[in-house]
Amino acid sequence: MVKGRTLLLLVFGLWISTVNSAVSSRPKVVKIGALLTYNSVIGRSAKPAIVAAVEDVNSNRNVLPGIDLQVILHDTNCSGFLGTVEALQLMKNEVVAAVGPQSSGIAHVVSHVANELHVPLLSFGATDPTLSALQYPYFIRTTQSDYYQMHAIADFIEYHGWREVIAIFVDDDNGRNGVTALGDALSKKRSRISYKAAFPPEASQSYISDLLNEVNLMESRVYVLHVNPDSGLTIFSIAKKLRMMSTGYVWIATDWLPSMLDSLVRADTGTMNILQGVVAFRHHIPDTDLKKSFITRLKNLKDNNTESFNSYAFYAYDSVWLAAHALDVFLNEGGNISFSSDPRLRDTKGSVLNLAALRTFDGGDQFLQTILRMNFTGLSGKIEFDHDKNLIYPAYDILNIGGTGSRSIGYWSNHSGLSVLVPETLHMKKSFNTSTSNQKLYSVIWPGGATTTPKGWVFPNNGKPLRIAVPNRVSYKEFVAKDKNPPGVQGFCIDVFEAALKLLPYPVPRQYMLYGNGDRNPNYNNLVDQVAQNNYDAAVGDVTIVTNRTRFVDFTQPFMGSGLVIVVPAKKGKSSPWAFLKPFTAQMWCITGAFSLFVGSVVWILEHRFNEEFRGSPRTQLITVFWFSLSTMIFSHRENTVSTLGRLVLIMWLFVVLIINSSYTASLTSILTVQQLSSQIEGIDSLISSTQPIGIQDGSFARKYLVEELRIPKSRIVTLKNMQGYIDALQRGPKYGGVVAVVDELPYIETLMSSTDCKFRTVGQEFTKSGWGFAFQRDSPLAIDLSTAILQLSENGDLQKIHDKWLNKMECSNDADPNKLSLRSFWVLFLICAIVCVLAIIIFFVRVLCQYIKFSPEHEEDGVEIQPTKYRRTSKTHSFKDLILFVDKKEAEIKEILREKRKKRRRSKSLDGLSNSPT
Repeated sequence: MVKGRTLLLLVFGLWISTVNSAVSSRPKVVKIGALLTYNSVIGRSAKPAIVAAVEDVNSNRNVLPGIDLQVILHDTNCSGFLGTVEALQLMKNEVVAAVGPQSSGIAHVVSHVANELHVPLLSFGATDPTLSALQYPYFIRTTQSDYYQMHAIADFIEYHGWREVIAIFVDDDNGRNGVTALGDALSKKRSRISYKAAFPPEASQSYISDLLNEVNLMESRVYVLHVNPDSGLTIFSIAKKLRMMSTGYVWIATDWLPSMLDSLVRADTGTMNILQGVVAFRHHIPDTDLKKSFITRLKNLKDNNTESFNSYAFYAYDSVWLAAHALDVFLNEGGNISFSSDPRLRDTKGSVLNLAALRTFDGGDQFLQTILRMNFTGLSGKIEFDHDKNLIYPAYDILNIGGTGSRSIGYWSNHSGLSVLVPETLHMKKSFNTSTSNQKLYSVIWPGGATTTPKGWVFPNNGKPLRIAVPNRVSYKEFVAKDKNPPGVQGFCIDVFEAALKLLPYPVPRQYMLYGNGDRNPNYNNLVDQVAQNNYDAAVGDVTIVTNRTRFVDFTQPFMGSGLVIVVPAKKGKSSPWAFLKPFTAQMWCITGAFSLFVGSVVWILEHRFNEEFRGSPRTQLITVFWFSLSTMIFSHRENTVSTLGRLVLIMWLFVVLIINSSYTASLTSILTVQQLSSQIEGIDSLISSTQPIGIQDGSFARKYLVEELRIPKSRIVTLKNMQGYIDALQRGPKYGGVVAVVDELPYIETLMSSTDCKFRTVGQEFTKSGWGFAFQRDSPLAIDLSTAILQLSENGDLQKIHDKWLNKMECSNDADPNKLSLRSFWVLFLICAIVCVLAIIIFFVRVLCQYIKFSPEHEEDGVEIQPTKYRRTSKTHSFKDLILFVDKKEAEIKEILREKRKKRRRSKSLDGLSNSPT
């Protein structure tokens, strides 16, 4: 028992000594540094926030208990050189972390110092996206990266349908790299920066004025202004004087503008007047009670250089707390704050830099990892880092400057995109559709008081008209050709282009420039390449929209459907006095005639006992059968059918006759009017399998398609210069140096056929589907506006009128030579009709036979004579002739005789019954 108590006391003593040792290892004072520019929009807000944060940490018993956190402030004076010097001076004080620097340019330099000394930099103001690179492991951004801000701006630009913007920026690290991020973000939206207008940090007003004048001559009217808060207003002031803040212009400012305005208690009227209609992006800070109380507290601090604060104050405050929380965890996990000399840092003889005083933080790497895994909620929102060392949940307020202040038109976050809902509410949703159709913002009042979205571009005001390349064709000049009169070109394509331009709400200065030497058609692929290389602004003509061309230029909506077809020679069928016999084969004629007589005979049999029109002398009845059979072929029979079976057979036969007559009429019409082929080519398959030459139009894309897509040898391809070349080559044929067929686009072939009185015709189907469009340089807004205008022309009928003016000519049939109609096409009809006839005959004779059986016994018993005297028979054997004579009798007579005999039989039975009864 005593030994147990002794052991317990020993363990307790060891634990107490360990705790005392750990406590004694925690320093009494920990120093952090702060690098910022005191006399700046950001610095005036950040400095009091940093001081307040240090006070709050020291007064909090739960964080760094027993440790006095001290901050050493250094003014970088907004200078890269002075900032570096101040950073080196700061590091001599053995700080474990530095809050700042404020400037991205200084951060690039100081990060190298931090890497060497293992001192983390917690920057609340350096937004340059490239600072997240692996090159700067000790740089930690505690504000939002401009990478996200530029994506927010790109989404805003896409939302309003703009394709080009002009970036105006300060030519420093922050400006250049921010605009580069904007360009990358826009490229994902199929938009681009058309011009980068850079100016030096200390640019004079005259320099900025010249730059804005240059920008104003360009096409785009959407400007993204990415500058410093201290000099940004100068841009707007000069732009106002140059009338660049009027209707039609769009100005988008990055977070520098809200930072500057938020630092003002009340902006003066002159400042707000030059900012009317500007859209600005501001870091989103959740609107909490803690935030409001903190702002009130800062305003009450003494020695403040500002009475209002921007978002950077919250980021600076949270940066100090981030360092404090990380230090607390670092020390609790056994971390030790110690510094050691780096043998590589030594002063040379006569040096005054005192580099030997710079000491490396031994626990810097461990402390860095501790910072990166911190997770808490600060004034600026959630403080947590992703794998790129950026804060999670980046978000921005989108503001519209107007009147004496600004109003929110929505928000942007990387989780939800553009939305009118506060980002915090959307972060709670696990999934959110960020497609363009779900993006939403409130309406914007643009510069000049406009409420409709500006189109974002105008024709450049530099005196240069639109350079339009027009193919100088030598064939098919109906589509496009040179003209002696202004504007120097004419044709279907030119009229469509001019009509579309008239529908645009703005004038389009233009100059048509012929492309090609006029001796042969130009190569259209080369023409499109010239547009892509900025030698022309557009190409107007019969330019086919094909895949390889769309990679380099933008096309309008097609104004003419097109596709490759095959054309071959055709010959007119000679008229013949026996042409009326051609629709049917001889077999078909014979079967039709025989069946007509068969049906007539069946109807005669079925109607003979009922219908007086089918009775008479044998000669008369024979004529009736023939007449009835032939007259039903043209629906002119006059005999009526009264029996049910006769009507059934006749209805079936008339249906067959209707089908035969309709087919005969259609076939005869085709034979008398349609051309006959004089070529064995029936479509694309037979063309490929053939070995004979194929003609194509000079300059057409058909050559590339036939060779590369259909694998037709180049040796088979014959280039034809013009329409006469088509005609000669097709008429000569492959045997006499011509071609077996021509492959070209449908509009050309239709013109060829109508111009040659349909001596040629197409075979098979179109084996490509495309169209003609006007080609413009990539991302040209004119391509979109003209597409809308072309659709209007199509809807209001003007496009068809232009087509009829230039191309409305004789149409040629494309039907193939019809084959003669044979029994194969109608045998089912004949079979059905034959079955109906046979069934009707069977039913008829069964019925007659039943009557005959009933009639015969009575005839013998009563000695009734049913035939003339000369035909009487005394024998009881009934001959076939008797049956025929019975069948020949009228149905009414037979029924009457049978009725009388039934009456006599009943009377006879009655008399027999009376005679046998007892008296």
